[in-house]
Amino acid sequence: MFSVLQEPVPASSLLRTCRQGPDPAAWDHFSDCFSTTVIQPVTLAEFVFAFYTSPVFRMERAILGWFDWPSTDAEARDLAEGRRDRFAAWRVAERTETQLLVGDALGHTRSWFCITPDDGAGGTRLQFGSGIAAIRDPATGQQRQSLGFRLLGGFHVLYSQVLLSAAASHLKPR
Repeated sequence: MFSVLQEPVPASSLLRTCRQGPDPAAWDHFSDCFSTTVIQPVTLAEFVFAFYTSPVFRMERAILGWFDWPSTDAEARDLAEGRRDRFAAWRVAERTETQLLVGDALGHTRSWFCITPDDGAGGTRLQFGSGIAAIRDPATGQQRQSLGFRLLGGFHVLYSQVLLSAAASHLKPR
């Protein structure tokens, strides 16, 4: 298992800079970032494909298929390589050469992928993060995280770390 660290979301992350949707301020309440480093050069497409086809994420894909959001490895490859803007429950929100931000079809969550070459060692730093939109409390008008997210927050952190480690392990050496 790869060592996965939780760290602050970089200021240049698409999780911070992409504010699409009907309530852009809803994205200011929760985001996270996890990182690990692999010893080989990795492209963003390779990272995204490895993430969505890792054994751990295949379980999530199976569950999403039950909810009418099926997906295939070929669709994961097309998303990773920029030939597709939809994959299972996610839609591309923004893409650069080193970052990909996808949002769920309901507009509540975002997933972020980033690669940074480790010039000194020839490896690649992989970052994965999430953004969870706040909901507006009808009584106060204040934005807050949903009860479900507050209850499952600890699981979310552990699952994010496991997903990133599984993706790193699933990367094939060149």
